[in-house]
Amino acid sequence: MAEHIHPIFDQLLQREEREERLQQRSKVLWLTGLSGSGKSTVAKYLERLLFTEGYLPQVLDGDNIRFGINSNLSFSPEDRLENIRRIAEISKLYLHSGIICINSFISPSREMRDLARSIVGAEDFIEIYINAPIEVCEARDVKGLYQKARAGLIKGFTGIDDPYEAPENPNIEIRTDQMTIEASAMRIMEHLRPLISLG
Repeated sequence: MAEHIHPIFDQLLQREEREERLQQRSKVLWLTGLSGSGKSTVAKYLERLLFTEGYLPQVLDGDNIRFGINSNLSFSPEDRLENIRRIAEISKLYLHSGIICINSFISPSREMRDLARSIVGAEDFIEIYINAPIEVCEARDVKGLYQKARAGLIKGFTGIDDPYEAPENPNIEIRTDQMTIEASAMRIMEHLRPLISLG
C-alpha cells in the first residue's frame, strides 16, 4: 500500500503565495529590553500602525504566551530558554504564513536571542533594542516588580539580580527615554517599510 501514498509537500501553500495574497513580505521583529523599557507599548502601537497601513501583523508577548502555550514553564534559566525557543518556533509559523510577527520579550541573554535568530532565520529576523536606563524603567514600574525585586521578594529579576546583555549590533535601537512611543514606532516603520513591501 505504501507505494500509493504520495508526498504532498509540494502541494502545500508556499510562503510566497501567502505573501502575495496578503501583499506583504513577512518578517519577525524581536523587541528586547529591560522590563519597563516600553517594549510592549511600542509593539502594540506598531501593530496598530502596520494594520492601519494595510499590513497584517501579530504581536506575541507575555500576555498571550506565558499564560497560554508556555503556562507550564517557570522562570528558571532552562525554562526561560525553552520559553524563547517556543516563541521563536511560533514566530516561524507566522513567518511562513506571510504575517509580520512582532515579539516583545525581555530575552536577556545573547544566547537566547541567537537561538531565536537561528530558528527564524537570520535573513528574516530583525532585532530591535528597546533601550531605556534602569532608573527610567523603575520609575515606570506600574506593577511594582522592581520594588519587589529590590526587597528580595522576586529572585532572578533581570536588571537587579540577573544580568541583561544588551545587543551589540541590533538592527534598530530605540531610546524610549528620549523618544515618544509614536516616534519610536515610526522609526521602526521607516526601517521596516522597504523590507515588507512587495513593490
